[in-house]
This record gives sequence, structure tokens and C-alpha cells, in this order.
Amino acid sequence: MRLGPNGGGARCLDEGMEPESAEEFYARVKAATGPDGRLAVAVEEMPGWDIYPFEIDSLRMKPLQPLAAAEPVRRGEDPAECWCARPPDPGVDDRLVWSNERWKLHLDEGLRLPIGLTLGPLAHCDLPSVPDDLAGEMGRLVVAVSAAVEALPSVGRVQLAKYGDGGAHLHLFFFGRPARMLQLRGSPLLDWEENLPPVPLDVARANAEFVAERLVATVGGSGPAWG
Repeated sequence: MRLGPNGGGARCLDEGMEPESAEEFYARVKAATGPDGRLAVAVEEMPGWDIYPFEIDSLRMKPLQPLAAAEPVRRGEDPAECWCARPPDPGVDDRLVWSNERWKLHLDEGLRLPIGLTLGPLAHCDLPSVPDDLAGEMGRLVVAVSAAVEALPSVGRVQLAKYGDGGAHLHLFFFGRPARMLQLRGSPLLDWEENLPPVPLDVARANAEFVAERLVATVGGSGPAWG
């Protein structure tokens, strides 16, 4: 079954129809470009939202690039070359907010939001290959970290993201959206974030300690490396 146009009711696929290939998807996108190879800015979508951070009068899309021959190799595709197979990096562990025997939560000290955190397992896996025992605990940790971040007085909502285009070891991002700054709601948050003033390190660490205290109280584990 597949959703119909504009998210309408489901329609049946013809029996034997195969999933669309990368080349077929790209061809449909390419056919929608103009003479200069650019897609039109969808002003009726995100650029038209009141929370979109840029004025759209002079906004235009970059020309569509050719389809790549293959997905690029990510860091840690070979488990033997992943960071988890090497001795601990003091520079990374200095940013450790919380940990237990299976997971680590790190502070992103450069993020210009009230708090930015990265959660990852010690064992090597990516999201499609998380073993069942870690998957269950991951769900509980996502809930616990989210609740702790949203308890910060400077945070209105927490946003959760998983990209994985650069590294093959699972890492989940938690972004604390500033409270009552309604222009920063939704998916444009990180577009705004890059243009905000830096957060002082002592402020970022105080917020992280607040989160760590609540995590230790709810799921156990250990608090910040700098505490």
C-alpha cells in the first residue's frame, strides 16, 4: 500500500511492482529542474513558514548535482577502525555528561543552544543493527534524556535527530530549543543555531550537570567527567 497524492487515502500497488531505484528517483527530481538546473524554491513549504530564518526574496536553490556512483564510505564502517576500538580520547571524555556500562552521553560544547547532547552505545552498531537488549535500553534513555533536557528552565522543547552520514557508529543528537523563542521552533532550529552567540562553557556545563543529576536519579549511571 502507498499513500495517495497529498497524503490522501492509500492506493494499491500493481502486483509485482518493484520499489523505485535511485536512478528513477533522481530522474524525477531532475525533470523538475529549470533550464539552469535548479529546483524552484517551494515558498508554500518551509520557506513560507513564519519560523523560517531567512528572507526568501533572493533565495534560490543550488544547481542539482549529478547522481553519485555510490554512497561515500563513512568513518567506522570497519568496526576495527571505529573510535570504539581505540583507547579513550581524553578530549572526548572530558565532555562526558553521563555514562553506564553500555552508553555514553556527551556535551557538544560548541553548540549555540542551551544544551546539545550526543548519545551513543559503547558497542559498535548503527541504528538498523542495534541488538535487542540495547534497543530496549535506548528507548528508555531517549525518554529519560528528553525529560531531563526539557526540565531545564532555558529549554522549551527538546529535538531528537539521527543522521549518520559521516560516522557509522550510532549517535543520537538532542537539541534543547530555547524557551519562548518561538521563531526557533521546528526544523529550522539548526539554521538559527549557527547564527546565535556562543554559549559560555560554564553555562553549558551547568546545564549538562542539571541533566546528569536527573539521569542518575532515574536510570542510574555516573555523572559528568568534570564533576
